[in-house]
Amino acid sequence: MAQFQLKPIDADAVPRALEKAERYRLLAEPEEAESICLDILAIEPDNQQALVMLLLALTDQFHHDHGNCYARAQELVPRLHHEYERCYYAGLIRERRGSAQLDRGGPGSAALAHTWLQEAMGWYEKAEAVRPPHNDDAILRWNTCARRIMKHNLRAPSAEAFEPVLQE
Repeated sequence: MAQFQLKPIDADAVPRALEKAERYRLLAEPEEAESICLDILAIEPDNQQALVMLLLALTDQFHHDHGNCYARAQELVPRLHHEYERCYYAGLIRERRGSAQLDRGGPGSAALAHTWLQEAMGWYEKAEAVRPPHNDDAILRWNTCARRIMKHNLRAPSAEAFEPVLQE
């Protein structure tokens, strides 16, 4: 594999780079947004806006099942400064993983999607408890998860649904 020395961006270019990253996300080009966020974080490792944008760009890739995007998104959560954001984005990661699982389909996908969405709802409840005044984003996301579960009649995995293969 070819190796390159990446070129750093200018610190004064960060605001414009953030705009570009958001634009690429809106154009459904999350890998481009991810790259820009990594460039920003290379010079400003604590840039909260870039961390959130990177987290979102990684979750945008869940539908294409890009290997380690989930783990990489999870690793960003502790770097967020405020408890509300940590809880909210922990929920969002799980919600998007559940939605991607549901969209992909396949055996057991509905039960797995239910599990992810339920976990997301738990995180949104934690975020709701510490939310800033007049910020109902966690409630909106909780309601979205609940509606998705009801719409698709999702159920938790049952013990009978899985029979382990025993070797003698």
